[in-house]
Order: sequence, then C-alpha cells, then structure tokens
Amino acid sequence: MTREIPSTQPHGVRGIDASRSAEPGSSPSDPGRRAEVREFVRSTPARLTATGIVLLLLTLTSGIVTVATVNGREATLQTLLAETEPLANSAQNLYSALSVADASATTAFISRGLEPEEVRDRYLRAVAVASAELVYATAGLASTDVDNARLLASISSGLTTYTGLVETARANNRAGNPVGSAYLGEASTLLQTTVLPMAQELHANQERRVADTQRSYSRPPWPAFAVLLVTVLALVASQMAMTRHSRRTLNPGLMVASASAVVLLAWLMVAGLFSSLDTGRALTRGATPLHELTDARITAQQVRAEETLKLVRREGDAPYDEAYREKSAHLTEVLSAYPPSDSVTVARAEVERALLAWRDWAGAHERMDSLLDAGDYPAAAAIAVGNGPTDAPARFEEVDDALTDGIVGARQTLRSHIAAASNVLTALAEGAVVLTVIGLAGIVAGFWPRLREYR
Repeated sequence: MTREIPSTQPHGVRGIDASRSAEPGSSPSDPGRRAEVREFVRSTPARLTATGIVLLLLTLTSGIVTVATVNGREATLQTLLAETEPLANSAQNLYSALSVADASATTAFISRGLEPEEVRDRYLRAVAVASAELVYATAGLASTDVDNARLLASISSGLTTYTGLVETARANNRAGNPVGSAYLGEASTLLQTTVLPMAQELHANQERRVADTQRSYSRPPWPAFAVLLVTVLALVASQMAMTRHSRRTLNPGLMVASASAVVLLAWLMVAGLFSSLDTGRALTRGATPLHELTDARITAQQVRAEETLKLVRREGDAPYDEAYREKSAHLTEVLSAYPPSDSVTVARAEVERALLAWRDWAGAHERMDSLLDAGDYPAAAAIAVGNGPTDAPARFEEVDDALTDGIVGARQTLRSHIAAASNVLTALAEGAVVLTVIGLAGIVAGFWPRLREYR
C-alpha cells in the first residue's frame, strides 16, 4: 500500500502563485500580443486601410469646403442684388426726393403769394416719394443694423418737422407776413444741415457695403482650390504607390476618384475665376462710376438749394455765396474728371450732357447775381425760378436728368455683372455633391479588392 507523501509547501502557497500569475501585465503572452499589434501596424493591409481612410477624409473635406464656398458666394451675391444694392439706390432716391421737395418749397416762396400749381404738385410728389423710400428702406434693413435704423428714424422725424415748418411758412407767405421767410429759412436749414446729411450718410453706408462685398468676392476662392488640389495630389500619389506594390498598372476605382476630383477642381477654378472677374467688373464699371455720378447729382442739388436760399433771404453774399462757390467747384471737378479711370465708359455721354448744361446754369447764376447786385430782385428771381430755356430751373433740370440717366445706366451695369457672377456658379454646389459621392465610392472600390487579398 502506497503512502501519500505530504507536501512540503505551506498550505495556500500554490493558490497564491496561481493568482500572481494571473495579475495584469504578468502574463507571458502580453508581449506577444503587443508584437502582433506592431506587426499588423507595419503590415500592408494596415497601411492600405490608413491610406484609404485619409483619402476618404480628404475627399469628403474637399467636397464640404467646395459646397460651403459656392453656397456662401451665391447667397452673398443674391443678397447684394436683392437687398444691399436696392437699399443703396433707395437711400439715393430718398436724398433726391428731399432735395426736390426743398427746391420746390423755396421756388414757391420766391414766387410770392399763391404759388404755381405745378410747383406745389412737385413739392407734394417729392414728399410722398421721400416717405415711400423711408418705408422701403426701413423694411429692408436687417434687425442688427442699428446705425442705419437710427438714421432712418431721425430722417423720418426730421421730415415731419420740415413739412410742418414749410406749411407754416406757406401760410404766412400767402398772407403777406414777412415772418414766412424766417419759417422757410428754418425749414430749409433743418433739411440742409440735419436731414440731408443723414440721408447722405445712409447712402454712403449702403454704398460702402456694396463696394466692400464686391472687393471681397473679386478674389478667387483660394482655400477651396488648395483643399481640392491636395486631394487630387493625394489620390494620384496613392494610385502610384499601389501600382508599385500590387504590380497592377491601373486601379479603376482610384482612377474614377481622381477623375472626379480633377473635374471638380477644374469646374471650381473656371467658375470661381469667371465669377471673380465679373465681380471685379461690377466694381470698376458699375460701383465706381455710380459713386461718381451720385456724388455729382447730390452736389448739383446742393448747389440749387444754395442758389434759391440766397433769394429767399435776399442776402447778397456771406454764407450762401461761399457755400455756392464751394459746391460749384466740387461739381465742376467731378464732372470734368469723369471717368475716374480710362477703362470706364459707362454714362460718358450723359456726363458730357450734364457738363454742358452745368456751364449754362452757371452762366444763368452769374446773371442772377449781377441783377441782385444792381438791386433788381424781380428780374433776379425770374432767372432763378423762371420757365425759360436759359433760366436756372431748366438748366438744373437738364443737369439732374442727365446725371439720373447716367446713374440708371451705371446701376444696370453693376447689377448685370453681379448677376453674371452669381449665374456662373449655378449648379456647381449640386455638382460638387455628386462628384464627391463618386469620389468616395471610387476610393472604396479601389481599396476593397486589395484588402480582401490579405484575408
């Protein structure tokens, strides 16, 4: 009978050793697993997988950047056409209507007594147009445009005060009360020193926004170009590397992906460059001449206001003569220096017509000044508010009509180039989505068969 020899190890030692061998990090198989992981990372399947993921991310990123860029440019150009530029034109119309109202009110006052019906109608129409432009401009403002909203509110309040003063002056004038001239002078001073400068600031703000947008979008979308170019280069490099390793000359999937990226890059370059060129033309051939023509028209209206106010006050010199000389010099400079660059031919004929009419108008003003200096107020007033073809009103209207025609032409040029810049981007965003999906599918189709070979 065999005797069982007792173990010489203390009770429980074997259990302790077993538990120690199971502790994390103490297993002899762990270094082997790490070696296997390192081996897999250095393997061809891992490198193919990593390359495929990078290409998928690059292709997806380039598609997203292209779509975002195109949609952003289209939205901005459409907003420029539908909101920003019309608001700038509305601000210019508002200034013009206020000036016409002031000139009509002053003309009626110089006529003394019951003013001509056509003069009164012109004043009422101008006030109605100014009110309508205020409503349009206010409705078109963004909720965040606090500065322009403040200007419009102040203009509206000033217009109400102005019309009240004009009606008071008109009533006193018809009654033969001398105080009427004081009321009209106060009304015109309010308009010329407060309301019209605010209208001019409003127009300048909107005009600056139009020009800033055009300058910004006259540059091609370089970031989108760069992302797409990197994607194309990465796809071509991956195909060349796969050709060396697999000894297969062509990879149809990567060829399709590369072709879709190249097509998208070429499409974006052509559309983006043409869009940028049209935006640049809108700036040089539209916005810049429009600024010069608007400046000339506003100045002509200011000259007319100074001319008529001198007769209302019956003052032979001092502030009105000085203001007239200053604004006349500026008007002559703007008309004579047009166009601002040799490439601008928009409204050239209209400016020539305005310049000729302005010279005749300046001659009529000199005759008026001579009569005032001689003390012949009725004859001077007849030149200032008469209906003759050589009187100041006819010459002023010729200047204003010519500049208005020029503004219309410059604005049409501006809007046509902006529309062309937007139209050339049509369908590019949708095409970018389709080409991106094709590229992603091509990458998967190009890598999947190679990975299956290692299963």
